[in-house]
Amino acid sequence: MLGGIDPSNDPCNALRYIPSNTLTAITLELVLTVAFIQTYLMFRHGGKWMLTMVIGEFTYALGFGFRFGVHDYPDSLTIYIVEYLFIILSPCAFIAANYILLGRLSRSVGCEAHVLVPVRRLTLIFILSDVTTFVIQAAGGGLTVSNDYNTALTGAHIFLAGLVLQLVSFLSFSAITVRFLLRVRTHVPLAWNRDSKKGWHDDWRILAGALCISCVGILVRSGYRVAELSQTFHGSLSSTESYFYGLDTLPLFTAIAIYVPLWPGRFITADKDRDLALNPVRNTST
Repeated sequence: MLGGIDPSNDPCNALRYIPSNTLTAITLELVLTVAFIQTYLMFRHGGKWMLTMVIGEFTYALGFGFRFGVHDYPDSLTIYIVEYLFIILSPCAFIAANYILLGRLSRSVGCEAHVLVPVRRLTLIFILSDVTTFVIQAAGGGLTVSNDYNTALTGAHIFLAGLVLQLVSFLSFSAITVRFLLRVRTHVPLAWNRDSKKGWHDDWRILAGALCISCVGILVRSGYRVAELSQTFHGSLSSTESYFYGLDTLPLFTAIAIYVPLWPGRFITADKDRDLALNPVRNTST
């Protein structure tokens, strides 16, 4: 940083503030803790189809690791770019994991027919959407750090478009998830109450609740990012660290941490799937 220059007025400081090492350290430790616990749970209880989330958590943590570098060298464009891209793009993996989870959950209770779109097609459609918005955001994010104002402005517009598309896509997915749960509860009460006499750790509805909580966290974060980019460069949302932690980091942490006590592999297992195949609970009513 140029000596004596206020970070908020430093043209070389992309964040317009000096990141707090204390907040960075706490966040890094929490995210890594979740990632390591879920890695253990994945091997202990199964659910390797949640691997995308775990990988995303490690890359997300890596982004916070680079915030220490941004603190020490706030004018380094290279460190900022790496930090920014890891933090902004890693949540795409969290989103993809939730897409996969809905398909697994609907099959585990034998109610795929109540998902608006056929499950295999649903997962493919939303994964492709996630990949597409990832590429758009990556391209736009790379341009936003250009020293040329017009190039950076174009990058911001591209990045904003990617965020908006991601938000619309995930809103659609969230609506499909809620619709699925309401239809199962209304039209297939046998499936809805299947685990009512079991403990909370075996009740599929608890996992469905975790999925909904995760979706809410991601939606809050996505809404914040869209609002942040709508302010163009150096608006109050992007240049205030408390907003970043309160509206981006905390919602995302909630979205992934909910799966520590409610690890999907504990609820959806090969044994349960075999039992379901022998005694399916299905209802084709519409």
